[in-house]
Amino acid sequence: MNPHALLQSIKNNIEDVLVGKPEIIDLVLCALCCRGHVLIEDVPGIGKTTLVSALAASLSCSFQRIQFTPDVMPSDITGFSIADFNTGKFEFHEGAIMNQIILADEINRTSPKTQSSLLEVMQENQVTVDGNTYRVPLPFMVLATQNPVEYVGTYPLPEAQLDRFMMKISLGYPGIREEVSILDRHDRNVRPDYDILPVANAEDVLALQDKVDGIFCSPAIKEYIAQIAANSRVSADVMLGVSPRGTIALMLASKGLAMLSGREFVLPDDVLKMAPYVLSHRLQLKPEARLQGLTPERVLSNIMRHIKLPDSL
Repeated sequence: MNPHALLQSIKNNIEDVLVGKPEIIDLVLCALCCRGHVLIEDVPGIGKTTLVSALAASLSCSFQRIQFTPDVMPSDITGFSIADFNTGKFEFHEGAIMNQIILADEINRTSPKTQSSLLEVMQENQVTVDGNTYRVPLPFMVLATQNPVEYVGTYPLPEAQLDRFMMKISLGYPGIREEVSILDRHDRNVRPDYDILPVANAEDVLALQDKVDGIFCSPAIKEYIAQIAANSRVSADVMLGVSPRGTIALMLASKGLAMLSGREFVLPDDVLKMAPYVLSHRLQLKPEARLQGLTPERVLSNIMRHIKLPDSL
């Protein structure tokens, strides 16, 4: 099966349970193909968990849901070593992170110390416990959900944690037609059939990721991406601009979108479409900019408006 057809079959599978969100599904699949992680921020009850669960069910990969609460410890995530008194040796007990698809549910309800336990594994696909390093199975993807930070009992994610996420997305409320469809599926207290069957396996996902590596991104478009990052670092409204990790993520996400579109090369439009999802959460605005009602998305839009699009590929 060619990459475009395989991705479409995964998307169709997810759409069986998630109504009216085709663009959001595309973004998640794009991140999956780019070895990226996704942060999903929205109010409760929108379908964040349903989206991630449907993705995991569509892939024949190991899946673990971690419900983050204030009492979750870093060792619950990474694992721990315990002494075996029969052998006199320490044995490693795997934590919840040692799976391929991870749902980090309500990640901002746990302490910053526990949040930081994800930093190494999200960057290097490994955990270090008591000086020993353990690799997680591939493909590996973290999809974290969080409620808006204004909600009671939440902790804002630190900048280093936010920078580990390739994208930050929001599902938003459904439209009238979509919500009627949701009601139809739950009418007479009959739940929809969420037992969807996998349509791809780990080898398929790894092949998709290798395919993204081969998508062509021209020097002109790389220059365009670098210019966006450079301008964000000198913006009068920005305290912390886009990091080099952010520019890499934008290039990869643009490649992923090109593959989703059935192309083998990146267009400037790919960069324009992916930039808000990839870069906005990496911008830390100055207090005076926030007082003026500016948002990272608006500041990024202003920055990009003053950068000339590449004349050629």
